[in-house]
Amino acid sequence: MPNQKPRILNDYRDLLWSLIPLLLICVVFAALAQQCSFSPGTPATGNIPHFDVKAALQDDAHTLSFPIRQPSLPEHWTANSGSRDTISGAGGGTLSTVGYITPEGTYMQLTQSDATESALADHILQTRSPSGSQKVGDQTWTVFHVQGNEPAWITDFGTVRVLIKGAGNQSAYTTLAGSVDAAQPLRS
Repeated sequence: MPNQKPRILNDYRDLLWSLIPLLLICVVFAALAQQCSFSPGTPATGNIPHFDVKAALQDDAHTLSFPIRQPSLPEHWTANSGSRDTISGAGGGTLSTVGYITPEGTYMQLTQSDATESALADHILQTRSPSGSQKVGDQTWTVFHVQGNEPAWITDFGTVRVLIKGAGNQSAYTTLAGSVDAAQPLRS
């Protein structure tokens, strides 16, 4: 006589008893790796990762075929990320992107590219269309906005287009736009 019952007699309780050891193993591994936390209520602010924006933009200035600007932002604006991307197709080009956390804790993205304004907008913004403009310093920025989404501003510096977007307020956009306008292209 076999020690196991026939498969047809297995039910959901058997399944639960099989899953409990697997769940316990997952909890133990998560605790050992310290990658999970439980904090009921509102999310806690974590540490902002360190990103060497000066070295990244200097490297982009040496590598890419268009002028790169490094904005001089006020104290407590913290660079936290950077990347490069390519837009293929008509009007495409290379993108240099860096991200910042504002003093209010919101994320702002700065993208510089030799792609056309329409190719840049289509690549990063997808369904947005121009909805106005903002004058900051010597530059007029085209504002792209869709209700419920964060706005994006794009301007043309001749051989390079600059896009800023993020969850910041109007002051964050104006600060970043003004700092980009005031910055001189880095030496390649």
